[in-house]
Amino acid sequence: MNAPVAALSPSRRLFLATGGALVVGFALTPRGLLAQAAQPAKAKLPGSLDKAPYLDAWIAIGGDGAVTVFTGKAELGQGIKTALIQCAAEELDIDPQTITIVAADTERTANEGYTAGSHSMQDSGTAILNAAAQVRALLVELATTRLNVPADQLHARSGAVLADDGRSVAYKDLVTGQELHRLAQPQSPLKEPKSYAVIGQPMRRVDIPGKVSGAPMYVQDLRPEGMLHARVVRPPNYGAELLAVDIAAVEKLPGVVQVVRDGNFLAVAAQGEFQAIEAMNVLAAVAQWRTVLQLPEEKTIHQFLKRLPAQDTVIANTGNPAAPGLHTLRATYTRPYLSHGSIGPSCAVALYQANKLTVWTHSQGVYPLRGSLADMMGLRPEQVHCIHVEGSGCYGHNAADDAAADAALVARAIPGRPLRLQWMREQEHTWEPFGPAMVSDVSAALDGNGKIVAWNYEVWSNTHSTRPGGPAGNLLAAQYLAKPFQPPAPREIPMPEGGGDRNAIPLYTIANAHVTDHFIPQMPLRVSALRTLGAYHNVVAVESFMDELAAAAKADPVEFRLAHLQDPRARDVITKVAQEFGWKKDDARPRGRGRGFAFARYKNLAAYCAVAVELTVERESGEVRLGRIVSAVDSGQAVNPDGIRNQIEGAIVQSASWTLYETVTFDRSEITSHDWSTYPILRFPQAPESVAVHVIDRPGEKFLGTGEAGQGPAGAAVANAVADAIGVRLRDLPLTAERIKQAIGV
Repeated sequence: MNAPVAALSPSRRLFLATGGALVVGFALTPRGLLAQAAQPAKAKLPGSLDKAPYLDAWIAIGGDGAVTVFTGKAELGQGIKTALIQCAAEELDIDPQTITIVAADTERTANEGYTAGSHSMQDSGTAILNAAAQVRALLVELATTRLNVPADQLHARSGAVLADDGRSVAYKDLVTGQELHRLAQPQSPLKEPKSYAVIGQPMRRVDIPGKVSGAPMYVQDLRPEGMLHARVVRPPNYGAELLAVDIAAVEKLPGVVQVVRDGNFLAVAAQGEFQAIEAMNVLAAVAQWRTVLQLPEEKTIHQFLKRLPAQDTVIANTGNPAAPGLHTLRATYTRPYLSHGSIGPSCAVALYQANKLTVWTHSQGVYPLRGSLADMMGLRPEQVHCIHVEGSGCYGHNAADDAAADAALVARAIPGRPLRLQWMREQEHTWEPFGPAMVSDVSAALDGNGKIVAWNYEVWSNTHSTRPGGPAGNLLAAQYLAKPFQPPAPREIPMPEGGGDRNAIPLYTIANAHVTDHFIPQMPLRVSALRTLGAYHNVVAVESFMDELAAAAKADPVEFRLAHLQDPRARDVITKVAQEFGWKKDDARPRGRGRGFAFARYKNLAAYCAVAVELTVERESGEVRLGRIVSAVDSGQAVNPDGIRNQIEGAIVQSASWTLYETVTFDRSEITSHDWSTYPILRFPQAPESVAVHVIDRPGEKFLGTGEAGQGPAGAAVANAVADAIGVRLRDLPLTAERIKQAIGV
């Protein structure tokens, strides 16, 4: 169970409670099992109700009146638990403080796939909102019999159904059996948004108190009684082969319980954590590997990618992209490989006993992980129980799933004892799946009125998802076993979601446009999903080029964008930011100070976001000082406005770090950015002076999600501000101090 964080305790009793006791009470009952089964519905149901259509898959009311909400989505620090509680509380007419939420547990919650792509509110939020409304209506229906009063004379309030004559009956007294085990309906008796008392109001996030107080919050904090610590020894580089290792010498070390070897997979378990680390170091020293030279040159990686065989797909083709114009511009933009930069190295706790594997993990997809673990371990999926526990570092496919696989293999070798396996910092930095390097070529033509009359955009990228799911080949450990699992063939994520081509099609109105996605199956480095997938690069490229076109047209960047936009909601976020920032046409700025603007609608179908940045570039050092940043976001119906602000604030800081500092480095044999000095990130002294986020609420509109809407616009706004400050356009990320000094001749 992803229980309240207070339940994460060193005691074995509480450890088992988080993974077993409550499961027996609900999930293993026939009703619970039925609730998980996605039975066919007559019509498409809202959100994830379509996957798990029984009401009790989402809402449970206990005999004591306690209300539990279930979601297949994971809390990653985005505040999703809080927003989902608000959805349920609003439609059930109960205090949100009385709700317990269970998230991402393969024996308790619906299978909602991955927590990714800003889909949590769209999928799970929509499901819970509708399920709660239908449960409320059902409770009122049940109360008609109990109170002998027509439904139109009843209303729900504070966990009870009340009659106009003053009589009432509590929810807990109406639900005494399987009353909630009913198929959901396509239409729900949702409240009018004008009556909302919980949705749309800021609510303190349920995950914050433990985080700020240092409580045992994360999977890294789990310490069940009898637990062993484990560490894995990674090969020196991709494709290395283990020739020999002196296992006996290592097993004689103090505290060592067992060395586990399976082909090229090598790990050690010990009584204490430091004992495991010491044993790992000795094990690494006595291991003999055959290595190969196989990585391309880092300095020419983008040219290398463009030379690789690619699968070309035209994703947009309107009018005549070769239409003539008075002024044609061309540019190439690149981004490097990016690390997730998780503050806490990946970790998992595993227990193997009685042919059943239980894994506590911060994976973003517990059901897909379950399938891959089952395949790797030779188990049936029902023999694997994956329970999400928050991890210190997320937003994408980092090493969480790999740590779970490592822990599972070691736990199988030592059955009956909980096994905690955590990666080392250098392992996290060098072996996690990175966000892919990308390159885009773009050209456009302007007419005599400064309007874009032709647009041509091409993007080259590897896949943006090698997440686990089904066959085990995407788990790192599985690839290094004596009988290795082969990774499945990489594939592009189809539009409209998109992978490398996400947000490659500009939202602007351009009569003649051609956009091509060059998908590169061959992956020089291990890559997978990083927050926003390809959208960050594509938005930075498109929005940087929009600024270049505006300059060529001698137009203000904001006015230039508005002149090419028809979508009223897009225009609203742009106008809001311009007003709040105090954007003025031809505003004079001293040397070294710049301002930048950018906009995008995430995936062209989710949240709208605009960002304006003011910064200073120190000429002598090339350092960028972020000043004032203003943003506006339209996520549809805002459930928790403060949570939305949190996500955009985080997106701005993370994107600024990507844009100014971050790049994975490597030589011909291995990854060389193995710590925080070789992979620098934005630190507190480099943080913006101020960040203001304005939420444009759309009561009654669909949830659009927020978590990934801000990265692209923030990165592009920073890039545009740097260009404005130094008078030179830099098109290769990151915009490091060294590159800035070189550009300005210092």
